[in-house]
Amino acid sequence: MELGGNIVLSGFKEVDKPTLVIVKKIVGNFVKNVSQTSAGFNSINLTLKTVHERETSKMYEFTGRLTIDNKDAHAEHTDRNILVGIDKVLKKLEKQ
Repeated sequence: MELGGNIVLSGFKEVDKPTLVIVKKIVGNFVKNVSQTSAGFNSINLTLKTVHERETSKMYEFTGRLTIDNKDAHAEHTDRNILVGIDKVLKKLEKQ
């Protein structure tokens, strides 16, 4: 799923619509902040993968790749909560 051409979300097809709306807003705000502080923003790619599933919960693996001035930064995080996982990956990318 592409958002604006430079934002790609992979593996988010199974996420419910209310959560997906929040994910899009979080990622959109992150890109806006990065674009304001770094003129060379190229793209961001976030991938969601289910790594462990039980009857009552799932464990998700989040992978992020941020490209600024044609240089890549990578981050990974594993969490049970999609919103927390996205936030952690974006914070790790921001630190790099």
